[in-house]
Amino acid sequence: MPSPSRPQLRSSAPGTQGTHPGDDRADRARQPWLGIIGIGEDGVEGLGTNARAWIEKSELVFGSERQLSLARPLIQGRAIAWPSPFPRELTQVFAARGSRVTVLASGDPFHYGIGPLLAARSTPGERYVVPGVSSFSLAAARLGWSLQDVYPVSAHGRSLDAVSQTLAPGARLLVLTSDASGPAEIARHLVDAGFGRSELHVLERLGGPSERVRRTSAEGFDLDDVDPLQVVAIRCERSGKSGEPSSEVARPGRVPGLPDQSFEHDGQLTKRELRSLALAQLAPTPGDGLWDVGAGSGSIAIEWLRVDDRLKAWAIEARVDRSDRIRRNANRLGVSRLEVVHGTAPAALAPLPRPHAVFVGGGASEPIFELALRALHSRGRLVAHAVTLETEGLLREQHKRHGGRLVQIAISHAEPLGGYTAWRPARPIVQWSFVKP
Repeated sequence: MPSPSRPQLRSSAPGTQGTHPGDDRADRARQPWLGIIGIGEDGVEGLGTNARAWIEKSELVFGSERQLSLARPLIQGRAIAWPSPFPRELTQVFAARGSRVTVLASGDPFHYGIGPLLAARSTPGERYVVPGVSSFSLAAARLGWSLQDVYPVSAHGRSLDAVSQTLAPGARLLVLTSDASGPAEIARHLVDAGFGRSELHVLERLGGPSERVRRTSAEGFDLDDVDPLQVVAIRCERSGKSGEPSSEVARPGRVPGLPDQSFEHDGQLTKRELRSLALAQLAPTPGDGLWDVGAGSGSIAIEWLRVDDRLKAWAIEARVDRSDRIRRNANRLGVSRLEVVHGTAPAALAPLPRPHAVFVGGGASEPIFELALRALHSRGRLVAHAVTLETEGLLREQHKRHGGRLVQIAISHAEPLGGYTAWRPARPIVQWSFVKP
C-alpha cells in the first residue's frame, strides 16, 4: 500500500515512470495533485526517476525562466514562468487544483524557498515533494565546512540584518544573495562592521557545468563578472584597525544590555542596566510582538528584536525627529524590520496587532494602561518605568489595582573624583511589571 504522500507510479517508458493508475477525477481526488520538485544546476540529470515522471505527466509546470529551461526536456504540458513581481498568493497554481501540477524550486523548496507558501494553502495529502540538494549543502561540501557549525543566512530580497547579528571572530556564514551585486555589498558591509579581514568565497552556479569558486577578502574584494546565482561563504575575522569603535560596541551580542553609546539619542534613552532589567520582565519568546510606548531612541524594541529573528515589535513615538532616530538605530543594529509608528498613545495603539508584551517608558497615563492591558494576550507582560514622582504615583495605583511586581531600582557608577574614585548615583526608577491572567 503506497504512502498517501508518495503516489504509486507505473512504468510508461524505458528508464522513466508514469503517473498514478487511472485518470478519472475520482481517482485524482484521492491522490496528490501538486508536485513540488527541487531542481539544481545539473538539470534533469540530477533528478530521480519519480521526480522526472511527475514533471512528464504534469499538465501545468510553474517555475522561473531558468528552472523551466533546466526542466525543458521533460515538460510535456504547459510551462508557465512566474511574472515579476513574484505572485506570493500563487493564485494560478491553486486555480488548477484537480489537474496534475508541478512547481519547480531551486534545490530544497523548504529551505528559504517556495515550499512554505505552497504548504500554507494545501494539505499534506495534496502534495508530492521531492527536494533537491540546497545551495548551502553544496557550498559546505565544496569548502569542507560542517553544516551544523555554519550560520545559514538568506539575503535574497532581504536586508543584511541577519549577517550583522551573526558576525563574530571565527564564525562561518553561508549567505544566499539576490543578484550579482550581492557579494560586493556583503564585502562593504563587513568592512563597515570592522570585519574587513574576513575571508570570502563566492560560489557560483553550484552543481552545474559552469560552477566556479573564487576566494577574496572583504577589504580586498576585487571580483568582477559575478554570476547572479551564487552563495557567499564568510570566515569572519576582525580588522583590528586603529580608530575603530571600542570592541564592546563593534561586537554587539544578542543578550540585552548593549552599551548606551550603541544608540543615537537625545537623552531619552532607557539606560543599559535598566534596559536589561526591563527585558528580563518582558521575557521575549520567539513569535511574540512588543509595543514600545514612548520609544524615545527605540532601545527597548531594538534589543527585544535582536534576541530572536522571529520576534516582532512596534515602536510608538510622537516626535518626528525621534521616530527618524529610531529607524537609524534599528538599521544600524541589524533590525530594520522594526515598525516605527509615528503618533501619540493611546490613539496610535488602537490599530496595532495585539501584543504579547508592552513597555511603557514615556508618557505613561491611565488611558494607555487601560488600552494596553485590554489588548494584551493572555499571559502577556506589561512593564513600566517611572522617574518622576507623578508617574511613580500612577504606577503605585496600577499595582494596587492589578497586582504584579513593584520595585525601586537605584544604580551607581564609579567615576573619578579628584585623584580618587567615587560612586555617582543615577536617578532611581520605579518599575511596575504585571502578567495578564
